[in-house]
Amino acid sequence: MGSAKKSNTDRKARIEEMRRAEQARERRNRILTITASVVIVCGLVAGGVVLVRSQSDGGSDTAAASDSSAKGKFVTGEDGVKKWEGELARNHVTKAVKYASVPPVGGDHNQAWMNCNGDVYTKEINNTNAVHSLEHGAVWVTYNAAAKKADVDALAAKVKKTPYTLMSPLDGQKDPIMLSAWGHQRTVTGASDPDVDKFFEQFVQGKQTPEPGAACTNGLSQ
Repeated sequence: MGSAKKSNTDRKARIEEMRRAEQARERRNRILTITASVVIVCGLVAGGVVLVRSQSDGGSDTAAASDSSAKGKFVTGEDGVKKWEGELARNHVTKAVKYASVPPVGGDHNQAWMNCNGDVYTKEINNTNAVHSLEHGAVWVTYNAAAKKADVDALAAKVKKTPYTLMSPLDGQKDPIMLSAWGHQRTVTGASDPDVDKFFEQFVQGKQTPEPGAACTNGLSQ
């Protein structure tokens, strides 16, 4: 009888010991699960912060750049053409760029260009897309509300028959009609100004072009 009682006591002790061991394993597993969850959450939060910062502060092809064309200035030549003396960055960005001139003549820009195969836009276009067109060797004709309708119509007709050109209104510019190419710009008095033809001849796919022969089609269009 005594042996049976001792055996039963030993069995209960072993069961109790097994329960304590199982409870200890469960506690350890809960702790490990909670710890792993915390690590994963922290990692996701940190990754999100890094992503937001990379999109806000810099990085290739994702962030808006502070326009490096501010590292220079215009110098006006004897022919009246203003040339940008300084660095004009050529990075692709996805946000707005604060350009050093209106219209801009270069700098960081969107990866999509505006179609510039004699395209005439009746509404303002995004500067970052137009600058990409300049990089391809296009001349950009812009005008504000002070421009005469007859001049606007005549210039539109000229642009439509000239590959590697585009035209759009730009109320923010100081002069009624302006012509821009990569790193170059000038004001003209009207459509009949002989400097219009001179500018086109010199800068449509001119020596200033960073990417000569690049497409002016299959881009963006209003």
